[in-house]
Amino acid sequence: MSDTPTSPLVRHYTVTGFVSIGGRTALHWHPRLNRWLPPGGHVEANEDPLQAVLREVLEETGLEVEIVGRGPFAYIRPPQLPVPVAMAVYDIPRDGSHDEPHQHIDLIYFTRPLSPSAALPQDDDRWAWVDEATLQRRPAVFEERGRRAEVAEDVRELALAAIAAVRDTGAS
Repeated sequence: MSDTPTSPLVRHYTVTGFVSIGGRTALHWHPRLNRWLPPGGHVEANEDPLQAVLREVLEETGLEVEIVGRGPFAYIRPPQLPVPVAMAVYDIPRDGSHDEPHQHIDLIYFTRPLSPSAALPQDDDRWAWVDEATLQRRPAVFEERGRRAEVAEDVRELALAAIAAVRDTGAS
């Protein structure tokens, strides 16, 4: 069978929230994909992208965060949503979780924890803080608790930009 869909390709809206503080960003090991990824997930029904990214980060990391870089416009009405720093389209293959290939249209945000002493979940060993020096190496290979993989180029570039954006706000 071919991975080419016979009907129009289904698209899901998703969000990603790079969580950065102190020159590090949070990544988790995704066992199905065998790679390091930031927190994120699907935008749910009746949810806007801001609500989705804050919820996904909280659900996955336990961290309450705020968006970094909300946008330049000063008007008050109508209310504005933070502008994503990037949008990406990911092709998702058919696999055990999906009957058909589809796409994720991903709205990507940079965030920082509200607490300066932010800690990742102690009961989930898939999470790790990855430092800027590791991400600057090419290839950016990261190993934690026996899980070793090159950090994908998009994740590496966005994580470095998130660290810089948080630093530029005056936060550590």
